[in-house]
Formats: sequence, structure tokens, C-alpha cells
Amino acid sequence: MKMDLQDQIKQLFDASIQTKQDARDVLAGSIAAAVELLVQTIKAGNKILSCGNGGSAADAQHFAAELVCRFERERPGLPAIALTTDTSALTAISNDYSYDQVFAKQIHALGRESDALLAISTSGNSPSIVNAIDAAHHQGMSVIALTGRDGGAMAQHLQGGDVEIRVPSESTARIQEVHLLSIHCLCHQIDENLFG
Repeated sequence: MKMDLQDQIKQLFDASIQTKQDARDVLAGSIAAAVELLVQTIKAGNKILSCGNGGSAADAQHFAAELVCRFERERPGLPAIALTTDTSALTAISNDYSYDQVFAKQIHALGRESDALLAISTSGNSPSIVNAIDAAHHQGMSVIALTGRDGGAMAQHLQGGDVEIRVPSESTARIQEVHLLSIHCLCHQIDENLFG
């Protein structure tokens, strides 16, 4: 018998819930380490850059917007820039160089020593994100990597002092759902540490 549409939807909810439960204990320590890194970055007067492709681009923008505007409390804006939003820069770099350099070129222009980069990729293998990590290190920046699966090439490019938040899942949709929850955890705890 064909499964009822509502039952299928409930199964998707259940899959998301299960992935979040599986991720909770695995990710709590790395999310806490990322919070500490980001709080230190902001306290030192530095900024946070963020990048990703597709759904991860939306997450990068979401994160930056929550910091610049506010999350769940009134507070001063915090210095964050999503590298996914300047269409002139994105298209110029893609056209004149290659899409693989679309974030790295911006990081070389905007990133400063002791800034931080939030780099997001569900597979961990996006060349534009791997190149962004390398550019951040060249600028003396720390990196927080939101990944999934086995961490991909991104995991191999991280250095001491960087933080990887690797979702224990193979499903792109489930990884993205936990990435969003992780971003909300970062925003909440940044606010708690700076303004709580």
C-alpha cells in the first residue's frame, strides 16, 4: 500500500530529528570551541567573513545577517560580512579568473590578520570553499568549517586553531538542517558571551 503523503512528511521530520539527536553530543564540543574563537575575534575588534555555495550561501548570509542586525536580543551590531552577496564581485571574479577563486579573491582583499572565516560546504569538497580556507590562512585568519560526511578536502586544509563542525550524516538535506541549527547555536552563544 502506498504511503500516505502526511506519513511521508512525518518520516522526513523523524529523519531530521534523528540526525540532530545523533549530532548533539558529537558537535557540542566543536560548536563551543567555535563560539570561543568567534567571541575572541569580535572582542579583539576583528570581523567574521562567511561563504558557501547554494544552500550554504544562504546559510552564510543568514549567519552574517543575524550578527549585523540581531539574533534574539537587542544589542549593537557585530562585524560580519557574507562573501556571497556582492554580485558585481562574484561575477567579475568568476568571469576574469574562475569560480574557484570567487571567495579567495575577496578574502585577500577584505580579510585581515586575526579575522575569522566561517566556511560552509555539506560535502567539504567545494573548490571555491577550499580555496577560501587557504586564502584565509594566507591572511592570518582562523577558520571555522561547517562540513558533513567525512569532512572532504576542507578537513585536510584546516590548521591548528581552526575548528571543524562536521555533521555525522551522508544526506545533504540533513546536513544543511544541522548546519542551520549550529549557526543558531553560534549566534545565541556569541550573544550570551558578549552581552549576557
